[in-house]
Amino acid sequence: GHAGRAGSRARGAGGPAVRLTRAHGSARTLTAAVAVAPRPDAIVVMAQVLAPYGVHGWLKVRPLSAAPDALLDHRRWWLQRGVDAAWEARTAVEARVHSGTVVACVDGIASREAAMAWRGALIGVPRSELPAAAEGEVYLADLVGLDVVNREGQALGVVVAVDDFGAHPVLRVRADGGGRERLIPFVAAHVDEVDLASKRIGVDWGGDF
Repeated sequence: GHAGRAGSRARGAGGPAVRLTRAHGSARTLTAAVAVAPRPDAIVVMAQVLAPYGVHGWLKVRPLSAAPDALLDHRRWWLQRGVDAAWEARTAVEARVHSGTVVACVDGIASREAAMAWRGALIGVPRSELPAAAEGEVYLADLVGLDVVNREGQALGVVVAVDDFGAHPVLRVRADGGGRERLIPFVAAHVDEVDLASKRIGVDWGGDF
């Protein structure tokens, strides 16, 4: 089913059931594969470009998944510079985890200036390359864009990001019109249900909080 209770386990984007063991801080050399453009709705966002890293065009990337190294399992990344922009396929020539972020050398980005142009870009992979979420699980990336409604039927806003840096994920919910942001812990005490089919999250959260 598409609806899962919040008490179920949230799965970070790209977190496979079996993960390759790699030394901390080690780099992986990745090979290219033929790119077949997936539908935009078939892309799962896994990270966002923060800034250039160094002077040779490397990117510093913020993972949006429970496993910071999940991106390292994919040879080809799809990048999107803006909400309405097309997804562009790029090969991650080399990538490694660095202090909670990922730093990567991406094909076609060879200078700091070129890397600057990708600041804020989203990085995703086709859903077909990810393991299916098990019953009762949901990819954190799939929560982004869902409407959040409380028990009183009040619309609190839309999930614009999911922070996953502490003991549990936190939904960053922005009110319509770009107003205030609410930070709602993604735990059973506050989240009643997730209905991906209806693009809705039901929460136990007061409208004045």
